Amino acid sequence: MNFIAKLELAQQKNNSLLCVGLDPVLERLPISCRRDKEPFLSFNRALIEATADLVCAYKPQIAHYAACGAEVELLATIRYLKENYPDIPVILDAKRGDIGSTAEKYAIEAFERYQADAVTVNPYLGGDSLEPFLGYAEKGVIILCRTSNPGGADLQGLMVDGEALYLKLAHLAAGEWNKKGNILLVVGATWPAELARVREIVGKIPLLVPGIGAQGGDLKAVLDAGLDSRGLGLVINSSRGIIYAGSGVDFADASRQAALALRDEINRHRRRLS
Repeated sequence: MNFIAKLELAQQKNNSLLCVGLDPVLERLPISCRRDKEPFLSFNRALIEATADLVCAYKPQIAHYAACGAEVELLATIRYLKENYPDIPVILDAKRGDIGSTAEKYAIEAFERYQADAVTVNPYLGGDSLEPFLGYAEKGVIILCRTSNPGGADLQGLMVDGEALYLKLAHLAAGEWNKKGNILLVVGATWPAELARVREIVGKIPLLVPGIGAQGGDLKAVLDAGLDSRGLGLVINSSRGIIYAGSGVDFADASRQAALALRDEINRHRRRLS
């Protein structure tokens, strides 16, 4: 089963388009977790136990672990998910991008060392830099297209032959790059009009959408613009708004309530559009 099929099964099972970003910052963890020998793992396990029936994926951001020398806790978190919730896909948010020989090592890191189901990648070096990732046909390759940050337009919005660069990329992702049918795209929630244009180009290709919550993305506008004809096609990520919903001993319960509220709000809009 390839990543997109696994993702859609998880979406249907949990009636959810919600992805939770596992992006721990030591200073923001509850005291009970900070006292643990493996604070990130302790925090992540509690969050996973509290939200596993509400999500379609988890997305750990590798920099949050690597910056603290906590890669072993990232690996342990993914192993915990694989052992206890094997039906929930894991997206490694790494935004890798380099020449072929180095990209090959990054693909091994994501898919063999960490056993992620998908990885985010940067396409700036072109199609040959993506080939080592795309060669893992059962894995998802999630390409940056129109990112949620304000500076994204500096390059992504440049006009090339009368069309914005991010739209050129969407055509490549939907066409010649997607020989194995394992490409997804990142399009930020902060740009719903651009999201709609990407959806028109890529058809049913799933879109990973960051920017809801702390970054100010409009959920209704995102769903209006990005759902495919089946009411699917979106993976809506929330990190800080869920994982830091509480800071006391009941932090996991607070995270569950935040995840439940967002999952249900997404589904109310989906029903409205169906």
